[in-house]
Amino acid sequence: MSEFRTEHDSMGEVQVPKTALYGAQTQRALDNFVISSLTLPPRFIHAVVHIKKAAALTNRELGLLDEDIAWAICAACDSIVAGHYVDQFPVDVFQTGSGTSTNMNVNEVIAHIASELAGQKVHANDHVNMSQSSNDTIPSAIHVSAALALKQQLFPALEELHTSLLGKAEALGDIVKTGRTHLMDAMPVTFGQEINGWASQIESNYVRLQMALPQLLCLAQGGTAVGTGINAHAEFAEKFAEHLSEAAGLLFAPADNFFALMSAQDTSVAISGQLKTLAVSLMKVANDLRWMNSGPLAGLAEISLKPLQPGSSIMPGKVNPVIPEAVTMVCAQVMGNDVSIGIAGQSGNFQLNVMLPLIAYNLLQSIELLSNASKELAEKTIATFTVNHTNLQKTLAQNPILVTALNPIIGYEKAAAVAKKAYKDGRAIIDVALEETDLSREELEQLLNPEKLTRGGL
Repeated sequence: MSEFRTEHDSMGEVQVPKTALYGAQTQRALDNFVISSLTLPPRFIHAVVHIKKAAALTNRELGLLDEDIAWAICAACDSIVAGHYVDQFPVDVFQTGSGTSTNMNVNEVIAHIASELAGQKVHANDHVNMSQSSNDTIPSAIHVSAALALKQQLFPALEELHTSLLGKAEALGDIVKTGRTHLMDAMPVTFGQEINGWASQIESNYVRLQMALPQLLCLAQGGTAVGTGINAHAEFAEKFAEHLSEAAGLLFAPADNFFALMSAQDTSVAISGQLKTLAVSLMKVANDLRWMNSGPLAGLAEISLKPLQPGSSIMPGKVNPVIPEAVTMVCAQVMGNDVSIGIAGQSGNFQLNVMLPLIAYNLLQSIELLSNASKELAEKTIATFTVNHTNLQKTLAQNPILVTALNPIIGYEKAAAVAKKAYKDGRAIIDVALEETDLSREELEQLLNPEKLTRGGL
C-alpha cells in the first residue's frame, strides 16, 4: 500500500499509484476497461487539452474563474501539449461511449499539475471542467483533432504525392505503352496520360476533403450536458471558439445547433467516407504499379520499382513491390475503419452518441495512415521507378488491338480477322494488315503509329 495513495470521487475512495498524476475516476476506468492495448492518440488528447485551456481563458474572461487558477490550468495545458506527461493518459479506447473517462482523465491530470503550480487546490470538475461536459467536449475534440490532422498531416502529404505524380507524368510524358482494359491489351496510351489520371484522382480527393473541412470547424462546445447549455454562460460558446481558434490556427465556431453535433456524428461519418474514397484511389494507383512492375520475366515488366529489401526468405534475388503492398494494406484498414465509424455514427441515441471514443480513434488512425502512405508512395515509388523501354516497344509492336485504327477504313469484321490472325501467328499487326488489306506499308505505318493513336480522333 506504500506505493499507492488514496483518492476519492463521488462514489468513494480509490487506491491510485503514488506516481500517477490522474485521480479516482481515471483509476476506475483503468479497472473497468481492461479490453485492449489501444489508447486514444496524443493528437486527440492534445485536442481535449486545447479545449480545457480555451475554456479556462473564457471562464476567466467572463469572471467565473479565479485568475491564478486559470493561469495554472493554462500552464498545465501548455506543458502537456509540449509533450510532457504522455504516460498519464492510459484509458482504453473501449470505454464509456461518451468518452467521459478520457475527459476526466485529462481533467484530473491538468488539475494535479495546476494545483502544484498554483499552490492551491484546483478541482478537476469545478475548475478544469467548468462550463463543460464530456458530452460536448469529446465531440468537439473529435472535430478539433481531425481538422488539425487534415491540415497538418494529410493535406501536405497529398500535395507532395500530387506534385510527384505531375513531375513523373511530365518526365515520361511522351513514352507510349500498351493500354489495358479488363487486364487485356487495348489501344495505346502514354505514361503521361496514365500518370496524369492518377494525379487527377488525388487532386479530386484533396478538393473533396478541403470542401468538407469547414464542417469540422463547427463545434458542439457550449451545449454541455444535452445541448441546452446548462451551467455555461450565455457568451461562453462564442468566446471559447475565439480562444481556441487563436491557439489552434483554425477558425472554429459554435455549431448552429448543439443538439445535432452531440446526438449525432454525421460530420465524422462524412469525413470518413471521403477518406475511404481516397483509400480507393490509392489502392488503384498502388495496384497499377504492382501490375506494371510484375515479372521481371513472366509479368508485364513495363517498369522497375526501386529495390528496397530482399523479397523472399527462400528465393535468392527476389524483390517485391513492398511499398505498393503496404499502401494497399493501409487502404484496406481505412475501409474497415469507415465501416466501424458508420456503425458508430448510428449510435446516437436521443441526445448523445455513445461510440465517440471509437469514432475518434478510427478517424485519426485513417488520417494518419493515409498521410504516411501517400508520402511513402510519393518518395519511394513514384519518384524512383524506371521504365523498361524494350519491353514496351515489343508489346506495342505485337499488339493486335492497334488494328482498331483501321476500323473506319476496312470495317470492324475485317479488322477483327486481321487482329486474330496476327495474334494466332505471333506476328506484328502491320505485317498481317499488309497481306490482308489493300493498304500500303507507308499508309499502314501512318495509321498504326502508336504515338499518333494516343491522340484520339480519326
